[in-house]
Amino acid sequence: MDQSIECDVLVIGSGAGGLSAAVTAARHGLEVIVAEKDALFGGTTARSGGWLWIPNHPMQKEIGVSDSLEEASTYLLDQAGEKFDPERVDAFLTNGPRMVEFFTRETAVRFDPSATFPDYHPDAPGGKPGGRSIVASAFDGRELGAWLPKLRPPLPELTVFGIMIGSGAELVHFMRWSKSLESAAFVARRLLGHGVAKLVHGRGVRLTNGNALAGRLLKSALDSGVQLWACAPATELMKQGGAVRGAVLEREGAPLHVVARRGVVLACGGFPHDRARRARLFPHPEHHSPAPESNTGDGLRLAADAGARIDESLPNAAAWVPVSRVPRGDGSWGLFPHFIDRAKPGVIALTNKGKRFVNEGNSYHDFIQALLAAGETSAWLVTDQRAIRAYGLGFVKPRPLPLSSHLASGYLRRGATPAELARAAGIDAATLEATFVEYNRHAAQGEDPAFRKGSTAYNRFYGDPDIAPNPCVAPLATPPFYAVEVVVGDLGTYDGIVTNGNAQVLDANKRPIPGLYAAGNDALSIMGGNYPGPGITLGPAMTFGWLAGRHLAGASN
Repeated sequence: MDQSIECDVLVIGSGAGGLSAAVTAARHGLEVIVAEKDALFGGTTARSGGWLWIPNHPMQKEIGVSDSLEEASTYLLDQAGEKFDPERVDAFLTNGPRMVEFFTRETAVRFDPSATFPDYHPDAPGGKPGGRSIVASAFDGRELGAWLPKLRPPLPELTVFGIMIGSGAELVHFMRWSKSLESAAFVARRLLGHGVAKLVHGRGVRLTNGNALAGRLLKSALDSGVQLWACAPATELMKQGGAVRGAVLEREGAPLHVVARRGVVLACGGFPHDRARRARLFPHPEHHSPAPESNTGDGLRLAADAGARIDESLPNAAAWVPVSRVPRGDGSWGLFPHFIDRAKPGVIALTNKGKRFVNEGNSYHDFIQALLAAGETSAWLVTDQRAIRAYGLGFVKPRPLPLSSHLASGYLRRGATPAELARAAGIDAATLEATFVEYNRHAAQGEDPAFRKGSTAYNRFYGDPDIAPNPCVAPLATPPFYAVEVVVGDLGTYDGIVTNGNAQVLDANKRPIPGLYAAGNDALSIMGGNYPGPGITLGPAMTFGWLAGRHLAGASN
């Protein structure tokens, strides 16, 4: 016999969008259940950088940044182009700061601002050289108690000896640990603390970046009385008289009918592992997503079955990122997203034909767009001995950690000369040598007339300030030479469920479907297929999750 249970709000998915909706509704007095398909909570958020793009956020005054709704709206209009959605953009820009105030005041969520992390196109109309992005503050995972093992861990490839490295000063210490006694002492303390935590708790307890955000939201949900169910996938939505009244879950091997008196929020993480939808929408046949394998488009299918409109017309169906495939000891492969290394001086990107195709310091989304425009789906990040020992390359760490294991696994290719490197990587040797000569001729003066690497605030943010006159440009002149292959990955999908400014799901006639909401990567991105700045997925995810929770509760101010 099928079982049935009632609540006010059912949230399907436990990333930032879902947990934000759940916590908000619960803090407004509603009875909330979160149903997570996977065995772990946190979704893609737990693997992310933890940044939120929130123009005019409350901490801008503290860091001396001036901003306005008009400037932010101008920037999004420039970035989204013909896909600009005035209603939802206005809802996001108006309510993003209010969302931050709510979570800071009412929950365990805390943020740190950055005055220097730029928009990704800071020279565009309305763009800013810094100040619009905030990151989750580091969090002591022990506050989760018995729930800590149920939080999805970060990608192991983005840790150092299993340690999660925070942004800002902490990242600088890890980058400079072989150059500074202060940094070396800092890293030693982190290693010791992590080792003790592993012995006592089975994992690190100092959570940073996206793991801190997911942990803080999970703690907030527990504090707010939200029921959290793992291994509870939704199989269908229940409708009555045109309204969504709940969902059927698969729980403990049996169907469970959950009647949601106020409504259902879809926050299933988009479709990065929905192979059929990917094949239809992605312009490349092979794709590698670091998102959880359980993110298979459930939310979009549930919404479509309920009569929702799914928009698959954005110029980019996902937020692209170059990733390298990292061999693991058990024979499987991990994925390393390349955020930082591409901007370093002495690193260039080449096609298999040996040609540069992009300003390597541009955003990861722009990098992949340029790669696809060049007719390629893979590329090589190429560097020399000086740069790889100073900065590392992808999963390869800087000195004093050895290169030998990466060379033995084939992750890293090496050649004593450019021609030898070309042969090791399968790159056209004559063209690679010509590219080296042309690049180095200008790089010796810190110039890059071909692609203008180092020309924007965003390029320079990840450069090396000790390299002058251009922190992003240096010759590849110190043998041997090295290369790591990168392929196309994503940080989340953009196409999705059409919603309004309250996160209500709309039908084919643009009318709200009563009782149905969507947030996070299930909802159609407001960025129009572009990637304007750090945190443009999590910022809207939490804002529209907050708006959904308030609308479900009937909040009016």
